Amino acid sequence: MNGPGKDFQFPKGFLWGAATAAHQIEGSPLADGAGPSIWTRFAHTPGMTMNGDTGDVACDHYRRWQDDVKLMRELGLQAYRFSVSWSRILPEGSGRVNQAGLDFYSRLVDALLENGIEPLLTLYHWDLPAALDDRGGWLNRDSADWFAEYGSVLYRALDGRVKKWVTLNEPWVVTDGGYLHGALAPGHRSKYEAPIASHNLMRAHGAAVQAYRAEGKHEIGLVVNIEPKYPASDSAADAAAVARAHAYMNEQYLHPALLGRYPVQLQEIFGDAWPQWPDADFDLIRQPLDFVGINYYTRSVTRADDSYPLNAGAVRQPLGTYSETGWEVFPQGLTDLLLWFKNTYGDIPVYITENGAAFFDPPVAEEGRIRDPLRIDYLRKHLRAIHDAIASGVDVRGYMAWSLLDNLEWSLGYSKRFGIVHVNYDSQQRTPKDSALWYGRVIASHGRHLADPLPD
Repeated sequence: MNGPGKDFQFPKGFLWGAATAAHQIEGSPLADGAGPSIWTRFAHTPGMTMNGDTGDVACDHYRRWQDDVKLMRELGLQAYRFSVSWSRILPEGSGRVNQAGLDFYSRLVDALLENGIEPLLTLYHWDLPAALDDRGGWLNRDSADWFAEYGSVLYRALDGRVKKWVTLNEPWVVTDGGYLHGALAPGHRSKYEAPIASHNLMRAHGAAVQAYRAEGKHEIGLVVNIEPKYPASDSAADAAAVARAHAYMNEQYLHPALLGRYPVQLQEIFGDAWPQWPDADFDLIRQPLDFVGINYYTRSVTRADDSYPLNAGAVRQPLGTYSETGWEVFPQGLTDLLLWFKNTYGDIPVYITENGAAFFDPPVAEEGRIRDPLRIDYLRKHLRAIHDAIASGVDVRGYMAWSLLDNLEWSLGYSKRFGIVHVNYDSQQRTPKDSALWYGRVIASHGRHLADPLPD
């Protein structure tokens, strides 16, 4: 499919950009009247993050956003996907609006537009206001109303300037990490809580879409992280393990949002912890969407085992290439996943809203260059995989590299670097890596540069 002479030009209107998240880059989490989030609280709890790292400074984007927008323009980005800190806008999570927080994002959006960069705004990228967590967080059914209220504040302020909205980013990570295994904020470990949190996240998504249809005039969608599951053997046990893992990660959120039901395997996975939901909840959850964002990083080769709660585990591939987070580099999986999505859910427009990898980056060279050939190879192969999916009929409309900047990698702290731009966390100096310069040439050529040899 990707032989010599292949034309990698992408469809007209394909949107090229990069992505970040508020808590990972902004710093100054309590500035100008903002309230704390669950991540502010979690990171300041001893032992919850690597080296005790917090988002107190991060990339200092809250104060350096103008320089960062200038950098985006210099790299040739056409779009920037970012998230809003809910507790900057509503410090108590609902009720009083903090105008200073709203003004920050309004200025950012204006600057993006002035520089020819389209904003893609994500309402929720994991940083629930701590005040709402004190009221039960995503375990409280009122969370759907809280989220719709928050969304409406932003819709009224920014719709029109922002024309592409996202409700939730990766609800699977929110519940698996935050409510089942305790590795992420708010740090709970409960098989009984995880399904409730997932369901209320999806109800909140539906309520926020409803609120947008009442206030907004453009596009809104949902972002999920999904990965293909391949059986480790031909055994029936491994096939069943694949079905469970696939339902748990790939269908748990897409099925209710797009089909109005959960996959049947979730009952098997959670057993007596799986509730029976009112039919009316699915009427709320299943709202017409303008697009779905897919975050793709890796695949999983799955086998049956006794792990909790799936009785399924991943098998490391002996000949595989792995990133610093232990994720296999497997671009074919992205093509397979996109074809599965189209075959399962139909011709809904798709954006690849995150895709990237953490690799070791050498120090900044004397000439200011950072060579990151593994990241270039990763991005190149995955963009080619997207092109293959488009050629097979999948309606992919854009690509957001993860991430624009090296940043706080949640509980892993600053130990992993995903950025196409290097950040010196002491001086806050930004240095575009070779991958950023390469990606700029891909954008300028609308994909044709993907056919060229890799740079030295």
